[in-house]
Amino acid sequence: MSSSRLVYSTDTSFLDPLRIAVDSSGIKKDMVIKISRQSKGRKGKGVTLLSGFRVSRTELKNLVKHLKKECCTGGTIKNELIEMQGDQRDKLIQLLTKMGFATQKVGG
Repeated sequence: MSSSRLVYSTDTSFLDPLRIAVDSSGIKKDMVIKISRQSKGRKGKGVTLLSGFRVSRTELKNLVKHLKKECCTGGTIKNELIEMQGDQRDKLIQLLTKMGFATQKVGG
């Protein structure tokens, strides 16, 4: 027998408690995203760092793709940390707030 947590209900008001904090795109809205800028070890080129995401790798990839498109810049995921090229802090705070995330600017 499988140890699956499969639940089936015909009740339309049924909510899975593990899915309450997840919107239709699958991204959790109850986390605080920390946004900072770093240029150390990058030959003076600055990047914006986003941390605090507790989502799966595929959800994170989809989010990065959307953020890169909205900011018109490059970016990547390294060790569960999102790096966006340039100083995009203000634009990212606006975008993430509009998406329903709580954001916090860290550092100068």
